[in-house]
Amino acid sequence: MNRGNVSERRHEPPQVGVTSVILALEPAREHGRRRLWMPLVRRVREPFLGQWALPGGPLRADRSLEQSAYETLASTTDLRPRYLEQLYTFGDPARSHGGVPMVSVCYWALVGQADVAQLEPRHNVQWFADDDLPPLAFDHRAIVDYALWRLRHRMDSPRVVRQLVGEPFTLRQLHALTEAIRGERVDVANYRRRMLASGLLEETGGVLREGRQRPAALYRFRPGALDDAGAPWLPAGCEGEQLEHMNTAPERASADDNPLGSLTTALLHD
Repeated sequence: MNRGNVSERRHEPPQVGVTSVILALEPAREHGRRRLWMPLVRRVREPFLGQWALPGGPLRADRSLEQSAYETLASTTDLRPRYLEQLYTFGDPARSHGGVPMVSVCYWALVGQADVAQLEPRHNVQWFADDDLPPLAFDHRAIVDYALWRLRHRMDSPRVVRQLVGEPFTLRQLHALTEAIRGERVDVANYRRRMLASGLLEETGGVLREGRQRPAALYRFRPGALDDAGAPWLPAGCEGEQLEHMNTAPERASADDNPLGSLTTALLHD
């Protein structure tokens, strides 16, 4: 079918797809702090044949946006996350390919380490650390950057942290997750003291031996504690700042703080 030239295709209705950023805490490392990591899928068709991309696919007429996101995640990565949230809709004219407008409704999914450990290897799926990503197809790097920015400004939500750490957990695991999200070292002694005094946690009675360390007590979040909880894993005085960022739409945030601000500026001056 002749779809006309590039100029004519720019006036066609946009193609709509769903794209997801899946975030998890990487397995324990012998040296250095643990990081967040995510699965990427190697593309098997043009454009960007052979390049890595976020899991995604077209929106089906008989599926809702969320159903489409779940199904594409299950079919491409075999993951079925319990936490899936709409992140942002990317539809700038500059992201079209071949002249056809492209709109992508993006989700972010948070999965625990236990969910990742159960996965069977897939030949075209590979996990990458957030600070060691390969070149990505389309504008997927901008999508990843925004998802990480959003996560770091959602740390005042214990529910978000709970999805990533899984239950039960040790204080060492919770500390590692906090460092991974914040991307910086966090004093262990102060962190442990704040968490134990927060009232959020309760011991399960079990222990876990991690490497050569002595067995560590296992914890879970106390029932009802997440309904009206603060964020003891944040530095003192940061909770209000986190909430302000969480409620800031990406197009209103400054280019220095928000990766989408920088992207928009670049597109406008292209």
